[in-house]
Parts: sequence; C-alpha cells; structure tokens
Amino acid sequence: MKEHDSRPLPDFIEYPPNEMLTRSEEFYAEIKRRHTVREFSDKPVDRAVIENCIRAAGTAPSGANHQPWYFAVISSADAKKQVRIAAEKEEVAFYDGRAGEEWLDALAALGTDDHKPYLETAPHLIAIFAQQRGGVTAEDDRKNYYIRESVGIATGFLINALHHCGLTTLTHTPKPMTFLNEICQRPKTDKPYILLVTGYPAENATVPEHALIKKPLDVISTFI
Repeated sequence: MKEHDSRPLPDFIEYPPNEMLTRSEEFYAEIKRRHTVREFSDKPVDRAVIENCIRAAGTAPSGANHQPWYFAVISSADAKKQVRIAAEKEEVAFYDGRAGEEWLDALAALGTDDHKPYLETAPHLIAIFAQQRGGVTAEDDRKNYYIRESVGIATGFLINALHHCGLTTLTHTPKPMTFLNEICQRPKTDKPYILLVTGYPAENATVPEHALIKKPLDVISTFI
C-alpha cells in the first residue's frame, strides 16, 4: 500500500465462533421480518430516531470516502402534499403506458397503481439524493466516484436502521423525480435517487403474497 495517514483499527470486536454464528442467525431472524408496506399510520415518529438512522446510513462505505449522499427529510403536511401531487402526476403517465406492458405485468402481483396516499399519511418521507460533486468535507467540490453504488449501500443501511428501530419503509421511485430538487431546495447536481417512506404500519396494513417469496440460498449464491 502507498504511504498514507492511518491509525490502528479503533473499535473492531472479534466474537468467538459460536457467538458469531448465533449473531448471524439472530440478524437473519430480525431482517427477514422487514417488509415493504403501502399502508402507513399517521402516528408521529420522534425526529431524533430519524436523525440517528441517518447517522447510521452516513457510516456506509463510499468511493474515495466522498460520501456522495444527501438525505432531505420531508415531514410538514404542506411539503408532503406537494410531493404527492407531483409524484402521482408522474405515476399516472407511468401506468397509462410509459412503463410498457412487461413492466406493468410484473407489478400486477403487488397491486400497485397511481394512487399514493401514503405520501401524505406517513410521518416522514426521506428524499435521498446522489451528489455528483463533493468530497470528504462540506466545503469540497470535487468529482465523486461510484456514486450510485455508494448511495445504494447507504440506502440499505438506512432501511436496516429504520427496521431495527421498529419502523416500516417503502422505496418509491417515480420517474422523473426532479420535482424533489425544487421541494427540497437541492441543486441540480444532486440527483434524486429514492424517496423512502417511513413510519408505523397502519393497523390494516397488508403484504402481498408475491412479496413474501424470497429466493433460497442455493439460488442466490455459490461458494467457490
């Protein structure tokens, strides 16, 4: 390796093999309870919880450690209404033909349509932006690298953190999403990546049977 400033690994914990196995089993048991829902309660969620989950997302690995992500939390009723109006406008076009028959056929088992009431009902919408330029400090203005990969990993961290706290989520991706730049007052160099809906599930929340089908280990992996 090239010479660089470094320090000893500060906080790694090595677990005994039996505890490692137990922890892996416990984590799988917890994460497999994560489900996407489309019926949310309007029950409030403490902002501090969202802040801590975003802090967790901010620890994700990224290209050159530039951390090319930005999280805009939309909680006011007025802003959420603006998001819903703009998102449903794009969704109408999507379901009216922009998507194509194959895509719409794939979505049929999930029962989705252009109506997105949860965008107003859920207490928080987290608009996740991928930053084209930045760096390791807020003042930096350098090219970012592996942007989509980095933001995707951070989004996974965020979904996991929210689930760990006892909240549910929905990844919403209307196309285009440039309306989020205006609502969240973000520059054009920030590209909307995902709109993450989060909160408590409604009492009548359901999960499509189709969404419960997960590919088994021998289908999604090989050990060489």
